[in-house]
Amino acid sequence: MKKQEIIRLRDITKYYKVGTQVVKALNGVTLNIYKNEYLALMGASGSGKSTLMNILGCLDTPTSGQYILNEKDVSKLDDNRLAEIRNKEIGFIFQTFNLLPRSTALENVMLPLVYAGLNKSKRQEKARKVLDEVQLTDRIGHRPNELSGGQRQRVAVARALVNEPSIILADEPTGNLDSKTSIEMMGLFEDIHKLGNTVIVVTHEEDIAKHAHRIIRLKDGEVEWDEANKNIVTMADYELAATEG
Repeated sequence: MKKQEIIRLRDITKYYKVGTQVVKALNGVTLNIYKNEYLALMGASGSGKSTLMNILGCLDTPTSGQYILNEKDVSKLDDNRLAEIRNKEIGFIFQTFNLLPRSTALENVMLPLVYAGLNKSKRQEKARKVLDEVQLTDRIGHRPNELSGGQRQRVAVARALVNEPSIILADEPTGNLDSKTSIEMMGLFEDIHKLGNTVIVVTHEEDIAKHAHRIIRLKDGEVEWDEANKNIVTMADYELAATEG
């Protein structure tokens, strides 16, 4: 069965002018990403990984090249159209959670649905459903300062899922979590992928990247390495290690 392409990047460049110098953040990146892939995007500071993430997430546009997302060329869209694409096609999960501090878990998850134009009862129904899926049914009325770091990240995951986006884009999603909670979070990503979502995790942590099925490394604004992960780590591996330990 032929894989369905969801993202096509062709010769993507991104240049910034800093004083009199031109900084080449991306220098001819070409990639295909397919529906229901689970991939990790890696690279050291200055590799271009954050710039590529911003372009993939329609937070920025390339200097040159073509970006096809779900058969639409988004390379040259204006900010308003990019915002529409982001809200419909991409669910974001950030290292710092980016939750509204005075809003409850339910209200935070409902927020993308406001922009989607759903009425209040429908927003509540969908938000409660995804909070249940991330095992936070008993925390829907809690504000972020009443939740643990892992619970706050689960709220962020639910918010990313609520619009049923084509792509889940996670930027260092375990960066503010302890080791145990990080493992739990990667188990949640495993479940999200099994539901049919395309998952892109941006990380500098080798242990986190090992959960992905494909690993792409950037160096100096170019793809240095793009291969299938032959040693995928799953929650079953942790469970086995716990029983043997």
